[in-house]
Amino acid sequence: MPLNTLLDRHATYRPDHPALVFKGQAITWADLRCRVDSLIFQLRLEGLGVGDKVVLLLDNCLEVLELYHAAAKAGFVVVPLSPMLRGGGLTTLIHDSDAVAVVTMQRMVEHVDPVRSDLVNVPEDRFFLVDGEADGYCSYPDTSVEPPEPVGAADLTDDDLFNIIYSSGTTGLPKGIVHTHGIREAYATGHAAGCRIHPESVAVHSGSLVFNGAFLTLMPSMYLGCTFVLMEAFDPSGLIDVMIANNVTHVVLVPSQIIQLLADPRFDDAHLPTLEMVLTVGAPLHLEHKEELVRRLPNRFYELYGLTEGLCTVLDRDAPHSKLGSVGVPPPLYELRIVDDDGNDVPVGEVGEIVGRGPVLMPSYYKRPDLTAEAIRDGWLYSGDLGRLDDDGYLYLVDRKKDMIISGGVNVYPRDIEELVVTHPLVRDVAVFGAPHPQWGEQPIAAVVLDDPIDPEEIRSWVNERVEARYQKVGVVYAVESFPVNVAGKTLRRVLREEYMEA
Repeated sequence: MPLNTLLDRHATYRPDHPALVFKGQAITWADLRCRVDSLIFQLRLEGLGVGDKVVLLLDNCLEVLELYHAAAKAGFVVVPLSPMLRGGGLTTLIHDSDAVAVVTMQRMVEHVDPVRSDLVNVPEDRFFLVDGEADGYCSYPDTSVEPPEPVGAADLTDDDLFNIIYSSGTTGLPKGIVHTHGIREAYATGHAAGCRIHPESVAVHSGSLVFNGAFLTLMPSMYLGCTFVLMEAFDPSGLIDVMIANNVTHVVLVPSQIIQLLADPRFDDAHLPTLEMVLTVGAPLHLEHKEELVRRLPNRFYELYGLTEGLCTVLDRDAPHSKLGSVGVPPPLYELRIVDDDGNDVPVGEVGEIVGRGPVLMPSYYKRPDLTAEAIRDGWLYSGDLGRLDDDGYLYLVDRKKDMIISGGVNVYPRDIEELVVTHPLVRDVAVFGAPHPQWGEQPIAAVVLDDPIDPEEIRSWVNERVEARYQKVGVVYAVESFPVNVAGKTLRRVLREEYMEA
């Protein structure tokens, strides 16, 4: 059965169990069904039906979760967009998604107003504000109003669209990744099993709900009827407070968030005894930080490597410690290969492109058969990432193909250098990228975030004395307060490179 049965089920069989917690307010499954049914009823009155695309241009708020549940039951297709979008980028994605409604917030009005006339598919009365009023915008439906008649679930199949998620844009123009109800069901069941989530679990999410990583615990919560705690935004100290107050069992974080949490002495076993999982996702977590996390929170660490398009490996909490430098193995029902430029499997231990397939493989990029054909070949998703397998089948990430530096004709992988730089006692985080060099073509450059002030030249000398090969020596080290990131918290090496070139 598709996802549309779940809300009614939990409201019937565990009506008083907390479904959502936001800003200290707990909402039971029975209350959530009333709110979502009211939302569905009112949106249907506005003419929205199965398959209609609804853009969400929102910070983390209760309304985002209501709309996700409404999509599951009523068949609306949610299109969560980053509130960081502006101007032409905003227009392009709303138009590309074929959205017929936009749900946004007060602080985005100044950015939506200039492009409204370009959004020809969105009627004037389909711009909704979740907070306050503004000229030309309708109020978000009052979900406290009980619908005058029961709201039934739409007649849906596993092939119906649930969402379109636009890629983070770390490597170019974002692409609309299509997820069906069947794919989100596979998220629900697969990650519930893999993350050991159960009906009494309490998951917390502090990152952006636009980020696909949110669905790693949201879908199991929707499936099992457990509790999903949402924060307005990530704050390391505040997150620890929330985890303690709500007896949180599961949390998904990106590496930059983990690095900040490790600076808080409360991020440990003694203060977080109910915590059962810390899952890192979105980008590689340096081995130095993995070691510290495992020391502080034994038997809780998981790492997921994956693409929103549908490829996945998991380093389980019970994996041997000797595999900590890897990103694990494919879960059940998933397959993984390492191939050369011609698509042939490479020998164990050799570096090649990571390709995979499994139950969450997207059917397509939205309206882009050309890009779909490039990404999915003979049923295998080509990741654009480089990796290698060891004798036991564990995957070790090397780097993205596009981030690889070619210096003097030799392939240089930024991640190899980053793993060394971050072991310096004063380096909190590092990003390495390539910049033009008159003799070698390119040379590695390292941007660092420091715990204490130090001359970056001292770090450069320290690193270059310890690299394994001459071509790994960094030409420049410079310090920054923080790295530019996208809404998912991923470091934008492309922006760092552009800023360095302009300096």
